[in-house]
Amino acid sequence: MRKIFEARVAGAPAVGLLVVRAVFGVAMMLHGLPKIQNPTAWMPADSTIPPALQAVAAFIEFFGGLALVVGLLTPLAALGVAGVMVKAMDVLGVTRGAPFVAKPPAPSFELPALFLAVAIMLMFTGAGTLSLDALLFQKGGAKPKRKQT
Repeated sequence: MRKIFEARVAGAPAVGLLVVRAVFGVAMMLHGLPKIQNPTAWMPADSTIPPALQAVAAFIEFFGGLALVVGLLTPLAALGVAGVMVKAMDVLGVTRGAPFVAKPPAPSFELPALFLAVAIMLMFTGAGTLSLDALLFQKGGAKPKRKQT
């Protein structure tokens, strides 16, 4: 478990990751906030997405964004956000050939595609040393004590 969440990026690149995490996480939180306020009915009434899955997506957007801001369980939070963005791109019509940049009111999937790309990047890079992941999972950090027999 420690291996998955340990910081792999340090120094100046960790500052860059902090900036990306902060902006991306806040954006996800702002997109998730209105959804989490009405978690089972934020999609159109004719949506094929069940209310329970709408609530899961709202939770992932808001709390996943919060986790990314502070760098807590970053690969896991990024995986959740990536999953939501894959579905968002499908809902916006990527599979039906919608353009990358569309004139309103046509759907465009550029924002979910960008969010997906950033989430995938964070899944592989982790949060960096300027994160709670680094504090909690750093090498040589506090390890659980063994019971003495």
